[in-house]
Amino acid sequence: MKIKTKLRLGFGFLFIIVLSFGLIALFYLNELSDKSKVILKDNYKSLKYVAAMRNITDQYSFPLSGTQQALFTENLKNEGTNITEPGEKAAFLQLEKAFKALGIQQPENVKTNSIKDLRLALQNIEQVNMKAIYDKNELANETSSRANLYIMIAATLSFIILFTFIVNFPGFVANPLAEFSAAIKQISRKNYKQRLHFENGDEFTELADSFNGMVVKLNEWENSNLSKIKSEKSRIEAIIAQMQDAIIGLNEKGEILFLNRLAAKLMNLDEDKVIGQNVAELMQKNELLKRIIKPETDDNTLKIYADDKESYFLLENREIIIPNYEEQEEKALIAASKSAGSVYILKNITQFKELDEAKTNFIATVSHELKTPLSSIKMSLKLLNDERVGAMNEEQHELLNHIKEDSDRLLKITSELLDLSQVETGNLKLTFALTKPEDIVQYAIDAVKFQAEQKSINLELNCDQNLPNVNADIQKTAWVLVNFLSNALRYSSEKSKVVIDVFQKDKFIEFSVQDFGKGIDEKYQKRLFDRYFQVPTDGQNKSGSGLGLAISKDFIEAEQGKIWVVSAIGEGSKFCFSLPVMA
Repeated sequence: MKIKTKLRLGFGFLFIIVLSFGLIALFYLNELSDKSKVILKDNYKSLKYVAAMRNITDQYSFPLSGTQQALFTENLKNEGTNITEPGEKAAFLQLEKAFKALGIQQPENVKTNSIKDLRLALQNIEQVNMKAIYDKNELANETSSRANLYIMIAATLSFIILFTFIVNFPGFVANPLAEFSAAIKQISRKNYKQRLHFENGDEFTELADSFNGMVVKLNEWENSNLSKIKSEKSRIEAIIAQMQDAIIGLNEKGEILFLNRLAAKLMNLDEDKVIGQNVAELMQKNELLKRIIKPETDDNTLKIYADDKESYFLLENREIIIPNYEEQEEKALIAASKSAGSVYILKNITQFKELDEAKTNFIATVSHELKTPLSSIKMSLKLLNDERVGAMNEEQHELLNHIKEDSDRLLKITSELLDLSQVETGNLKLTFALTKPEDIVQYAIDAVKFQAEQKSINLELNCDQNLPNVNADIQKTAWVLVNFLSNALRYSSEKSKVVIDVFQKDKFIEFSVQDFGKGIDEKYQKRLFDRYFQVPTDGQNKSGSGLGLAISKDFIEAEQGKIWVVSAIGEGSKFCFSLPVMA
């Protein structure tokens, strides 16, 4: 039987039950209404007529006048047409006879007897109708009680039938759906032995047959791909084992999922024994593993003693993300993926580290060796400019000035390269001393004052009074400020101004140099403090090496400070650094 047919029969049965109950209630209510109407109709009229005749008898004496005679006759006639009860007719005839007798002239004693007969007849009619009213009332009460009983029985039966229907009928649809839902959940957990069996011959039976066929196909597909999956797993394990980088994989529970031979060798672990173990327990016994899983610093470079020498490794941590299909279907979550663990990769960068150190040492050596001949050149230039050696013409003076500028630029570059090599090798030496911020600023202003006067640029200083001291290397900090001022003067137009601000902000002293030149494009600002980087210009002289701001950043950060830039095209640039206040 089809589901649609079942639903039609079920709701048709409900309709019949409700209709039957309504008809039963209507029948008994109609019967009760008829009984009530009978009580209030004929007997009430008879009592009304009798009361009217009794009033005439009581108020007037016989023989009656014409008006009273006509009124009595009218009520008597009405009563004669309204005889409905047994014994009422005999009483009426007696009444009629007595009334007629009173209309004839008779002796007084006969007249008195006729009045008595008249009153007695009225009393008999009244008693007959009163008794009829009582009997009909009792009959109506019985009918009402019977109707209430039958309606109650019908209502109880209807309630029981409807309640049973409500409880059981939804199961025809809900139970198969629940079985389907449970079966689908089992299939989602790859339980392909799940089957559904319905023998109702409806759509659910057809759907169950289709479902079972689908499960068979899924089982066949799973079995056919199992060997392929195992082969792919073995291939992936072989690739991981042959990789030149040390790799450690953890699942979402913190258990070691895989570990290649190089990682096992570096951490002195047995590859076969540690697979499946909890990494938290292993970290307690292996310090290197602890440094990899929970590094104490943000530096991703690890120095490890391996292959009978100190080697350097770059640590990379990558989270494994897989689609979260089960949660999407059951809970309809917005997030469509979840973490399945982490992979830690140690890349051997020893060769690059050695090359970088060799580069740094080479730069330091060359820079140091260049300073001696450059100093000699500057001394020679000084002697040549002395008129005691000999007078020179204007062209010779111009050539000497060019040589002096080039030698100064080379000397500045070699000094910056030496500072950079000290930073890279970790040999940067700072001489800390408590100093006033005003002294640092004044030192820097004095150093660039001549350069500012040549371009008629006004150096405007805004410095708060009574600033607290800072613990810094005076020469290195002033060098940073001089570098800021030199750049500002270089990119400022003549007869403009450069503003130097020094003020306290929270627990820091903030130094800033602001020019009103062309400004720096936002896309270059993030690279300003990178080594050897210079902002592209449209033909302006690039006299720097691209190291000044990078070295400034190293100096300020070594003093526990911060350095940054604020700039916009057409609004100039503002270079800032801050140093902590000494309590």
